[in-house]
Parts: sequence; structure tokens; C-alpha cells
Amino acid sequence: MMRAIVTPPVLSPAALSDLKAWLGISTSTDDAELTALLMTALELCEGFTGTMPLTATCEDTVPACGAWQVLSARPVQAITGVWMLAVDGTRTALEAGAYAIDISADGTGKVRLRAPGDPARAVVRYTAGLAGEWTALPDALRHGVIRLAAYHHRERDDTGGGKTAPVAPPAAVAALWRPWRRMRLS
Repeated sequence: MMRAIVTPPVLSPAALSDLKAWLGISTSTDDAELTALLMTALELCEGFTGTMPLTATCEDTVPACGAWQVLSARPVQAITGVWMLAVDGTRTALEAGAYAIDISADGTGKVRLRAPGDPARAVVRYTAGLAGEWTALPDALRHGVIRLAAYHHRERDDTGGGKTAPVAPPAAVAALWRPWRRMRLS
């Protein structure tokens, strides 16, 4: 399964303002860099928690089969369309009766084609995310994103001495995000 972000989340000016306040920055010189760090921290938050923090429009390319296909991002708010994907990349929209959708209470989205066609793949477009805007994010997630972006901002010049980037977020960030983490038993 391959996911693409069609419409990325909108990062409000409040997020940049929060990060600048945390870092004690009052100028706008580094705004582009700080915004990029915030977007990266949001992606890392999703990777750690298994939950997309801010609402975005996504597309998953899935096998075109009759089995239920679980979408990659959570929580799914709406599944807005399904297309068959030909080998040459052209899309053919499917009628609503040609597929079934299910969004469970935990935000897991699933799609099943009723009559799989000749192309081997289908594209599912959906909206996923925990909050529509920065200020609506739960405090622990929002504060963790700010702390992680600030951590990376402070560490940007400290690449010498054989240090490598940490695989996991710093302990303070992980502690904020851990209650939101989705775990799977295998």
C-alpha cells in the first residue's frame, strides 16, 4: 500500500507563534525553517502515535480485490472516492455501489471492492486527522510537537562529534505522546 498526501494539513500561525515563544525568538528571520520543523514534527508525531494529528486529504493505492483493505492513516473522517487505477496511470471513478466502506469507532477506515476489475490497483481518497486546526489538538500532542521542533532547531548546528540523529523522539516528547500511541499485537 502506498499513501500520498493530496492536501497537506494547514498549519496555523498559532503553531509558529507557539514554537517561537518556546524558543524565545521574536524575529521572523527563521519562520520558513521553523515552519518546516513543525511540519516534520507533525509527521514524526504520526509515526510515533499512529494517529495523524492534523486533518489532511490522503490517497492510498491498494490492491483491487474483494477483501477489506485497511487505510494507512487514522483517524479517518470520511472516504470521499474510489478509482480503479490502470497500468498507464489513468483513473476510472467507481460508482458508490461498486465498493463498500467502513469507518470503525477507533477511526480505522476500510474499503472493499464489490466486483474487482481488470486493473490490479485501486486508489482511495479520504480525509484523516485528529483535529482540523492547531488549537484543537490535544495539549499533550501539541506541546510534544513544539518540543520536538524546538529540539531539532537547537540541535541543527550540533552535528559534529560523531552524533547521529535519534531514532526515537526525546524522552520528554515520548512521555507526552505515549498515551496517544496505538499499539498492535501481532
